[in-house]
Amino acid sequence: MLRNVRLTQTVQSGGCAAKLSPSILAKALCGLPLKGHPNLLVGLEKPDDAGIYKLSPDIAIIQTVDFFPPIVDKPFLFGQIAAANALSDIYAMGGKPITAMNVVGFPSQKFPITILKEILKGGIDKVQEAGAVLVGGHTINDTELKYGLAVTGIIHPDKIITNSNARPGNKLILTKPIGTGVFTTALKGGKVSADKMASVIKSMLTLNRDASKIMQKIGVNACTDITGFSLIGHSYLMAANSNVSIVLDHKAVMYFPQAMALARAGFTPGGTFNNKNFYLSYVDMKKKLPEEIINLLFDPQTSGGLLISVALDKAQLLLKRLKDKGIKQATVVGEVIKRSRKLVIID
Repeated sequence: MLRNVRLTQTVQSGGCAAKLSPSILAKALCGLPLKGHPNLLVGLEKPDDAGIYKLSPDIAIIQTVDFFPPIVDKPFLFGQIAAANALSDIYAMGGKPITAMNVVGFPSQKFPITILKEILKGGIDKVQEAGAVLVGGHTINDTELKYGLAVTGIIHPDKIITNSNARPGNKLILTKPIGTGVFTTALKGGKVSADKMASVIKSMLTLNRDASKIMQKIGVNACTDITGFSLIGHSYLMAANSNVSIVLDHKAVMYFPQAMALARAGFTPGGTFNNKNFYLSYVDMKKKLPEEIINLLFDPQTSGGLLISVALDKAQLLLKRLKDKGIKQATVVGEVIKRSRKLVIID
C-alpha cells in the first residue's frame, strides 16, 4: 500500500520552500515586544540557526524547530530527511542534540495511519543516529502533511559557534553540494528518476555531526547551515550579523550532478523566487551569469551542508580533516572581506 501513495502531491513548492519568505518574516517580527534576558545568549536580535539560553556557567541549551511538507514519496525516507534537517541547526552552532519532539500535521482523511507510522519511524532512526532521545511531540489533523522536529541540544557557553563572528581574511568552506530544491521540484513533477536522486538523497540523509565535530576541534570563527534561504541567503545573514561582506566564487561551488540541467529546464522551486526577491538587492554580481546558476545560488536547500568561516591559516587543515572523514565534497567557496557596499559579492 505504501508504494502506491504519492506524498509529494501535497507539496506546494520544492525544497524547504514551504517556509515563509524572509520579507514576510521580517515584517511579522517588526515592532513585536521582544524582551532580552541576561541568560539569552543567542536570540532574535541577530537571526541565527537556533536560540541559546544559559542554564549554568558550564551548560547552555540550544533550541530549534523545523518542519515541512514531503519532498520525497517514501514516508520513512521523508521522516529521516526532515529529522536530519532539524538536527542540523544544533550542529551548526557546535552543539550536541540531546532530545527531540515530533511536530506533525497529518491529513487523516487522506492517508492511512501506516504512512504516519513510517514517517515517525524515519524520524526516530535519525534521532537515534544523532545520539538524542525522542521525548514526545504534538500532532494535529491538517489538510496538508507536514513533519519535523523540535530539538534541544547542549553546549558550553564559551564554545558557541554563531553566524556573527566571520572576520575579514577568513576562508569559507561549504561541506555539501547545492541543488536539492531543483531535484525535489523535478521529482514532484515526475521528471527525475530515483537513480538520479540517489546522491541528493544520500546527502540530505547525512547528518552534519562529523563536520561539526571537526570544525570544533580546529577552531572556527562562524558557521551556519544552508537550508531554505539558500546559499546566498545564509551568506547574507552571516555577512550582516558579522558586519562584513562575503565573496562567493560561483565556479568553486559544488552542485549535484544534473542540478544545472534541471535548473536550465525550469524546475525552479517557489522558494527560489522568494529568496531572490528579498536578497538580490544585497548582492553584487560581478559577472553576467546564466539564469540557471543564479537560480541555484538562490535554491532553497533541505538538510544542506555547513558554511564555515575559518581563519586562513586553518582553512587547509580543516578541509583535509573533513575529507579524511569522508566529507569529500567539502570545498573552499569564497572568503570574507571588509564591509563593502553589498553584503554578498558573486565573483
